[in-house]
Amino acid sequence: MKKLLLLILFISKYSPGSCQQPGKQTVAADTSGRLSTSAQLQAVEVTGRTAKKYDSEYSFSATRTAILNRELPQAIGTVTKELIKDRQAFQLADAVKVIPGVIPSSFYNQYSIRGISQNEEGQIINGMRTRQYYFLQPLMANIERIEVLKGPASATFSSVDPGGSINLVTKKPLAFNRKEISMSAGSFNTIRGALDFTGPLNKEKTLLYRINGAYQRAQSYRDLVRNNALLVSPSFSYIPNKRTAINVEIIYSDMEGNLDRGQPIFGAIAGKTDLQSTPVSLNLGASSDFFKSKEFIISSSLSHQFSDAISINAAYMKQTWQEDLQEHRTNNTYAVNISNEPIPSLVGMQFVQRQQNWNTDNVNVYFNFRFTTGESKHELLAGYDLNSWRKMKGGSQHAARGFLLKDGTVASSFVPGNAGNYQTITYNNQVLPKPNVSYFDLNNPSYIIRNISDYNMNASVAIPAALTTTNAIYLQEQFRWNKLLLLLGLRQEWFEDITNFKSPVALSFTNSKLLPRMGITYSVTRQVNVYATYLQGYQPQSNTVTLLPSTGSYFWTNQSASRFKPLISDLKEFGIKSRLWDGRLNINAAIYEINQKNLLMNANLPAFPDSMITRGAERSRGLEVDVTGYLLPEWQVFASYSYIDSRIMEDFNPILKGARKQNTPYSSASFWTRYNFRTGGVLRDLGIGAGIQYTGDKVPWFDRSFLTPAYTLLDLALYYTPGKSNMQIGLNVNNILDKTYWIGAQNYQRLFPGAPRNAMLTATYSF
Repeated sequence: MKKLLLLILFISKYSPGSCQQPGKQTVAADTSGRLSTSAQLQAVEVTGRTAKKYDSEYSFSATRTAILNRELPQAIGTVTKELIKDRQAFQLADAVKVIPGVIPSSFYNQYSIRGISQNEEGQIINGMRTRQYYFLQPLMANIERIEVLKGPASATFSSVDPGGSINLVTKKPLAFNRKEISMSAGSFNTIRGALDFTGPLNKEKTLLYRINGAYQRAQSYRDLVRNNALLVSPSFSYIPNKRTAINVEIIYSDMEGNLDRGQPIFGAIAGKTDLQSTPVSLNLGASSDFFKSKEFIISSSLSHQFSDAISINAAYMKQTWQEDLQEHRTNNTYAVNISNEPIPSLVGMQFVQRQQNWNTDNVNVYFNFRFTTGESKHELLAGYDLNSWRKMKGGSQHAARGFLLKDGTVASSFVPGNAGNYQTITYNNQVLPKPNVSYFDLNNPSYIIRNISDYNMNASVAIPAALTTTNAIYLQEQFRWNKLLLLLGLRQEWFEDITNFKSPVALSFTNSKLLPRMGITYSVTRQVNVYATYLQGYQPQSNTVTLLPSTGSYFWTNQSASRFKPLISDLKEFGIKSRLWDGRLNINAAIYEINQKNLLMNANLPAFPDSMITRGAERSRGLEVDVTGYLLPEWQVFASYSYIDSRIMEDFNPILKGARKQNTPYSSASFWTRYNFRTGGVLRDLGIGAGIQYTGDKVPWFDRSFLTPAYTLLDLALYYTPGKSNMQIGLNVNNILDKTYWIGAQNYQRLFPGAPRNAMLTATYSF
């Protein structure tokens, strides 16, 4: 870290630069060498971003004010729509994997960020929390940029993961007319179409609009898997004068596909695991399986300046989400014969149907006071947050699992001592207890249509209605004096979880927490800032159980996990942020330590299989570096490196103390670059792109007997703009060396292989 700091200071000493303060207007050279005037940063984000590059200079979500990223005393990773477009990263996981420290864990919306596994479902959209199962990755045609705020961001958001928070910033209207249409076709029978129209609706340009839409029909390199989606997202901004701005936005998302639980493999033979013992395309599902997810979001925001010193900002978001699921999936075991000997070629199965509805409400209101005392400047925030998430009545889950008994009933498990009571089948001259749902034969996969009426639905539950509510008040001070910026904050949260809401057996549990935040940024030179930060995080346990099979049973019962001590965490971070060569190149580096404790885990009491205990603790230490910007006016780069040492510090199993954390590589790196040929000659209309992704080996989530190996991927792209017109044709080829790899694993029955070589051809026209 010291050597890196000295190198950046040396470079900055011999490179010209400028320092822009929020709210001021500066003149600087743009990427082509021309002079341009940068506009004032908005008080809130109601109009769109006009820059077209791989880095974003500012963030609203980190402090709820428009702060320059280089002044923020905390690491933040950003993926802009330009990088998403150049890489054809239609899925969220494909976009965020370039951020240092962000590691996809499965096909779902699950990540390890800085070595800490994600706990909660849903996303943060424009700084407000949603709740839903993202088993299908949503389309991102309406996303302006993706921000990853590193570390526990509970000082800003309500109940978030200790490793980091992913905030999706949607596209806002622009004050000039621009329309864009794109069509894509590629591997795995993928067809996509998207549009982005924006501009003023009146002559005065006080009423602006933007509409984003996308449609996709896609299959997969995985058997039986599809991902069809429709996205419609209109937004409107009303700016009657310089002091008032209003934005209203709608997001409608309708997705239909499959819940892909991953690739099963044969069990270890002679102590050796062969990850390629089955094809990476192998899927345990049935052709009649489906997962349907519908989401509707409406949000509005208001910003008003009473004077140059006092303003108010208010925002509201309403989300509804509906799920309809039918799936065949493994029960995470292999079959056994009547003597209880494992048969590693047969995977135990279960059948699940589920329907449910969730509603979410968010309110955020704060006052902003700007004043000076002597030579120092202050920006004081005082605000209130509400996040309310409700599981509606009427949800239920039905499942078929276990083994059939001779009397026609079903046993949840096989007891060898009572083998005579079970119905049996024969497989390879072996006698096995007959399962409720037929085994999946790895030697002879079969995808015939399953007759679900043959199953005994022996595990049916009504999903209890529930209401979780977080109320919070907070104060935040940004203190500026000469080259120093202090960011100080206090947030008091009150959390309540009511299970079986509005029923005679309702149970209520409460938690509360005072969360401090302290950060300091110092401008060493006009181009280089150094910073340090300390903050705390907090999650009630009813927000941490949905993704973990060992604790997920609490999600279906009236025994709320909020009765346990909340998960608490803290972050210590030091870093350097530099902006070199007239702002064309950004180099950021950080070292950090994150601690979390009170992890909820099974107490392993045989008489009480659902009993829990808060005995878990983890620590993650690491280094991150990222480089973004222009090396030359037509040569843009995005590069990152992350080293993570994440350890289990406390666990019910003493053998795991000090062990390596699951789904986290020690090292990972990413590089992407695009170069446009603009000189005369045959290449003048062409651009080329190239990317490299490296990820080290990982320990699976629930089985430490094998590793998913390290891998390096190479991606290439070619862009053609005929006659420098408004049309671009892009061809992206990913994993061009056709590398076999796995992005993560849970156990032998659930591995998550990455995509083989694939291509996407996209035509885009702007007018």
